[in-house]
Amino acid sequence: MEKRRLGRLEHQSSVLIYGGAALSDVTQDVADRSIQQALDGGINHLDVAADYGDAELRLGPWMPRIRDQVFLATKTGRRDRESAWREINASLERLQTDHLDLLQLHAVGDLADLDRATGAGGALEAALQAQEQGLVGAVGITGHGDQAPATHLEALRRHPFATVLTPLNPVLWRDPSYRADYQALVAEVRRQDAGLMTIKTVSRRNWPEAADHRYTTWYEPYDDQARITAAVSWVLAHDEVTGIPTAGDVGLLGMLLEAERHRVSPDEAEALMARDEEYSSPFVSMPW
Repeated sequence: MEKRRLGRLEHQSSVLIYGGAALSDVTQDVADRSIQQALDGGINHLDVAADYGDAELRLGPWMPRIRDQVFLATKTGRRDRESAWREINASLERLQTDHLDLLQLHAVGDLADLDRATGAGGALEAALQAQEQGLVGAVGITGHGDQAPATHLEALRRHPFATVLTPLNPVLWRDPSYRADYQALVAEVRRQDAGLMTIKTVSRRNWPEAADHRYTTWYEPYDDQARITAAVSWVLAHDEVTGIPTAGDVGLLGMLLEAERHRVSPDEAEALMARDEEYSSPFVSMPW
């Protein structure tokens, strides 16, 4: 699998990052098969969060065996220092490790949320305390929604986050306002030499009303190989992107691995995605 430099952290991360949300509500046996599939496929960067159900507990048993072979990232969704500090330490315990390579402020998608996380007594203070104590190697920020790129640009103005995780896919790119915000974020990421990861690569749209939610993703994902290959190919053609977390359902991992191995041109990818009249932003109506 292709590896890309994760900004100034210098880690050569696999371009597919294992999305731990897929482990939120599965048995340990299912988790074990999925994690092994990821490792066999060349993934060396694991991304999880305290908010992902049992995901940290499912990854934990693997850490004594593979900790020195992987880049391990988790997230705190808390906004105040005290609860974030407790959550960071609980994550370390669940993950059965004494240190994280990356701790991310989770789901910071608008300026009000950014104010809470980065202000006095906010979660950023806990993350930096963990970094000072050697519990965390670096601190990053993530977020969903149409305001995420602009919010993350402001975040980088306030603090030199080592990584950013923000949404990108062909349908979001078609929105001129979103594209402008994303391009401004890229310019600042490059200036600071941060790592830029992107999410919602294979999202198709919000689940339609009364739809059978056949996947554990909160959005309806693509589940045919051609369009997954197109979506992955299109995003990875952006050389500023260091990696893509895999979708939040273990059943989609194999198709994402196949997509990375057999990429198509950006033009071919864009043309295929454009033929889907139902393709839309997954952030029109998020379920929280």
